[in-house]
Amino acid sequence: MSIRKHILLSASVAVLLGGCAVTSGAAALPTPLVPATLQHDPAPATQAPVVQSGAVIGPRMHVQQVREVEPATARVEVANRVALREPTSAGYINAAQIYPFSDNALYRLYAAPGQVTDIALEPGETLSAISAGDTVRWAVGDTASGAGTARQVHVMVKPFTAGLTTNLVILTDKRTYHLELASTEHIAMAALSWSYPQEALIAARGSAEQGPPTIDSGLQVDDLKFRYAMSGDSPPWKPVRVFDDGRKVYIQFPDGIDRGEAPPLFVVGQDGQSELVNYRMRGNFYVVDRLFSKAELRLGQDPQQVVQIKRTEDQPHKSGLASLFGG
Repeated sequence: MSIRKHILLSASVAVLLGGCAVTSGAAALPTPLVPATLQHDPAPATQAPVVQSGAVIGPRMHVQQVREVEPATARVEVANRVALREPTSAGYINAAQIYPFSDNALYRLYAAPGQVTDIALEPGETLSAISAGDTVRWAVGDTASGAGTARQVHVMVKPFTAGLTTNLVILTDKRTYHLELASTEHIAMAALSWSYPQEALIAARGSAEQGPPTIDSGLQVDDLKFRYAMSGDSPPWKPVRVFDDGRKVYIQFPDGIDRGEAPPLFVVGQDGQSELVNYRMRGNFYVVDRLFSKAELRLGQDPQQVVQIKRTEDQPHKSGLASLFGG
């Protein structure tokens, strides 16, 4: 080995040994400790709301609660109940119930097995058709009494058993009648018919258009007797006065009677029962074809307006004539 190579080798070894000495001679320094710090979770990212398809975006408005509407059948039931006319004690003349006729009203008829109820129409009225809801358990027929202008149609009704209900419609040349039929065990209405206040009003209006009417032919002033007293209610149609001439009774109403309903007249007999009586309207007068001791004018159902007319002892004629003729 040459001297040059020897020197280089020696130098390399020296350098290596020197590095090892420095490394092994000095102690390794420890890593300094860093105090722990409190860490917070990052705030969650705000997410956009999910909007459903068809939703309306905007301020919320107050929604008014809608009231439930009653079913149509309930309205029909209420209307029928209001329109129904039941028999009243004041409406009886003997065994016949007299209903004041009104268009589109319902009239109650009570019947019983084994008994026939007579429905009498207005004299001179012509029957067109009859229709009953139940023709299996109810027998319905018609006949007539009288002749000419006095001919009167009668509709006969009879149930086969108790506890039945149905309706009956009667059509004539003048009007339509609607009846509600009900059958009981034993109680039945013997007969029913109608009074026609509206017909009297039409006649009164026609007479008014023709000028002041004559109360009655053959009426003698000297024969008039103002001997009737009135009591009861005080409706607008309450008569002004009542008098007779010894043969007929004259009931004078206020001048406006032709602009309202005319009350039917019922004559009360000695036994306290109402009796049939013929009367007609002349202007604002009822002309009754016979004398009576007591009578009643009735109008309405609930409440019913009633004016009683009672004959008293003979009164001086002068006061009555003065009020009648303005003297």
